[in-house]
This record gives sequence, C-alpha cells and structure tokens, in this order.
Amino acid sequence: MAEEAPEEIKSLRDAHLRAHTDAFFAWVAAELERVRGQRGLLRTALGYAHRQQGPLTRFYDDGRLKLDNNASERELRRVAVGRKNWLFVGSDDHAQAAGNLMTLIASARLHGLDPEAYLRDVFRVLPYWPTGRFLELCPRDRLATRARLDAVALERELGPLRVFEPTTSTTEQSTTR
Repeated sequence: MAEEAPEEIKSLRDAHLRAHTDAFFAWVAAELERVRGQRGLLRTALGYAHRQQGPLTRFYDDGRLKLDNNASERELRRVAVGRKNWLFVGSDDHAQAAGNLMTLIASARLHGLDPEAYLRDVFRVLPYWPTGRFLELCPRDRLATRARLDAVALERELGPLRVFEPTTSTTEQSTTR
C-alpha cells in the first residue's frame, strides 16, 4: 500500500477499515456507559478512547498519514537509551557541549546526511572558517558549501584549506536566517 497514491489509500481505508473502527468506538461508548459509575483502569482506558476518537481516526482524513507511530517511538527510544549515558557527561559545561553535538547529529540525520561524514567535514574546515559565516556549515547547506571547497584539500586530514569568498546570495541567506 506504500506505493499507492494518498487518495487511493484514503478510499481503501474508508472501504475496509471504517466499519471496524466505527464498531469499536460504538462498543467503547456502550461499555463506558456501563462502567461510568465505577472507578478503575477500565473506565480510565475507555474514557481515554472515547475522548480521543477524533485524533485516533484522523488517518481517515488524509491518505498520507500512517496508521502507527513507530517512527516517533524509534526516535524516543534514542532519548531513553541515551539518558543513562548522559548522566555521566562530567559537568554542566560538558552537558552543554554534548547537547550541541547531539543537535548537530540529529540535524544531519534530518537532512539525510551521514552524521559522521558531515562532522568530519565541519571539523576539518572549522579552523579556517570565518566566524561570521558559520551558518554556511549547517547541514541544510552542506552540499552547496562542500561543492565550493577544494575536494582534494578537504579529504586530507591536515594541512591548509582555502575558504571561498561568499557569494551575494550566500551572504543574503545568512542574514535572513
């Protein structure tokens, strides 16, 4: 179903799933009325499902919406796994540096870049880069910036690196961000 158009997905969901979810929420409403005077987890769960019927059925409105939240769960898992490691960063200053590094890594992933290759390029050019032009090194602009650098010098681990002069469009972009 992933390669089908959103309109087709929406019509398939309406045809095959809507009856099941409507029946489920009718059952939820009936069961909630039955246990309304009671306290406990069952009433809490049924009340939640009843109150969240709109958000839980939002996938009918747009065929581009996923039926699950696996992607967000995977991203949250990174935070949960890293939490133990982040307890031992050393100090508040170290925590700030670790946070900055994690932000760069997440931003590189968001823009479809290999974080290791991106950071290697940034660390290679950083000593030679003018301080007023750091935004040109952000992951969004990496490909355009890298294309204007000397590829042979960039691949070397050490040695001088010539930084190009900004074009007017790059300067204008930097000031508008």
